[in-house]
Amino acid sequence: MAIPERRWRDEHRFDDPILIGLISDTHVPEARRELFEETYAALQGVDLILHGGDMHDIVVLDWLEQRCGVPVLGVCGNGDDGSSNRTVAPDDPRLPYNQVLLIGDLRIGMTHDFPDRPIRGSATLDERMERHFGGAVHVVVAGDTHVPLVKMWQGTLVVNSGSPTYPRNLNTQMGTVGFLEIRDGIVDAWIEQLH
Repeated sequence: MAIPERRWRDEHRFDDPILIGLISDTHVPEARRELFEETYAALQGVDLILHGGDMHDIVVLDWLEQRCGVPVLGVCGNGDDGSSNRTVAPDDPRLPYNQVLLIGDLRIGMTHDFPDRPIRGSATLDERMERHFGGAVHVVVAGDTHVPLVKMWQGTLVVNSGSPTYPRNLNTQMGTVGFLEIRDGIVDAWIEQLH
């Protein structure tokens, strides 16, 4: 199956304050046929959910919308575009390669693969932000590594929620989700272990 034409980047505006649930690398049905019930429980009460890619079956976006009762935006990960002979995810209005959220004066960018440090011979942080988000952002939300992370890199907050189903690429088990709370232009980010 050919890879569908996907939008490179979408932009959305949301009001401050907002509580955003972060999830990534659900790998359904590869890691697990369904999300753990604890995933939905952890995300109850958020205003928006961002999925950092590699859902593999985009029905995950529907489940999150239905069970949590909030909008869900995703980005296409390498596993959603057929890597390792996986099924190619169909085009979906919630699934470009990159997302930009404008919340007051804050810019938040989400893409699947975004390192949290300089990589020798690779693009700089500014070059990466320009490519993915059309300019600098205050916060980058990413996935891909399955490793939870909240880290400042040259004045930019990089947040990776890890994986709720396949943490650290180990065995299928309960993993992590993340949160971003924006209130009066101030960002608070944290990771929660599912129990």
